Amino acid sequence: MESAISFNINQQSTLGILHRPESALSTAVLIVVGGPQYRVGSHRQFLQLSRFLATQNIISFRFDVRGMGDATGAKQPFEQLDDDIKAATDCLISQCPNVSKVVIWGLCDAASAALLYAHQDSRIAGLVLLNPWLRNEQAMAKTMVKFYYLQRLLSKAFWQKLLRGKVNVGGSLKEAKGMVSSSMQKDEQGDQSYQQGMLSGAQQFSGPVCLILSGNDLTAREFSEQTNANKKWQGIVKNNWQAHKLVDADHTFSSQGFKQKVEQITLQFLMENQ
Repeated sequence: MESAISFNINQQSTLGILHRPESALSTAVLIVVGGPQYRVGSHRQFLQLSRFLATQNIISFRFDVRGMGDATGAKQPFEQLDDDIKAATDCLISQCPNVSKVVIWGLCDAASAALLYAHQDSRIAGLVLLNPWLRNEQAMAKTMVKFYYLQRLLSKAFWQKLLRGKVNVGGSLKEAKGMVSSSMQKDEQGDQSYQQGMLSGAQQFSGPVCLILSGNDLTAREFSEQTNANKKWQGIVKNNWQAHKLVDADHTFSSQGFKQKVEQITLQFLMENQ
C-alpha cells in the first residue's frame, strides 16, 4: 500500500509517500533526498527502490525536504537537514507502530546529511550511504588532476583535437596549473566545517553502515581521496563499514542495471541487520 502523508517540519508543511506492505519487518527505510531533487528521485530511483523494498516486506518512507517538491518553506543546505530528518522519522514511526528500527538511505549530500544526523537519534539503526559529498578545494583539485587531466592526456581524441588546433593550449595549461597548485595546498578545515561534522558523526554512530561508491563519479572519488588521506576516516571506513564499488556506475546509478544492483545491496544489508 502506498499512502501520501502530510506532516510538518518546523511549522512548514511537506509531503511523504509511505510504502507499507501487508506483512512488514520491524526495520524500515527512510529515504532522504539530496540536491535539487524531490521524493521521486533522479531516474525515478527512489520510487523504484521503495516499490522493490515493499516486495521484500520492508516499509519505506520518502519525503520532500523543506523548499523542494511539495514542501513549503525555504530550501535548506544539507548541513541543516536535522529537523527535516527528525520530523520524517517521527512521522514514519507514528504511522507504523511496529517499526523499531530505521535505516537512513541517502545519495550524495543526503548521505552527508544522514551522517551528520544519525548519531543524535537512537532510533536510527543503520545507514546506506551512496557517493557521500565530502568536498573541499584541495580534494577536488587532487581528484581533477588524478582522474580528469591525466585521463585527458592519455586520450586519443584529445591529441587529435590538439593537432587540429582545436584546443586552447594556453587556457588549458593555466587551468591545469591552478588545479595542481590547489591540490598541493594544506587542507585547512575548521572544527565547525561540515567535513569535520561528518567525521564526528561517523565516529559517534555505533550502527552498521553500508557504503556504495560509483566508479565513474568525481564525487565518489573525492570521498575516497579524502578518507584515504585521513587516518581517522581510514579507521572508520576500512574497519567498521561495509563497502561496495560499482566500477562503471555514474553518480546517480542511472541505468536500470545499476539501480537494481543498488537495490540488491540495500536489501542484503537490511536483512543482515534486522
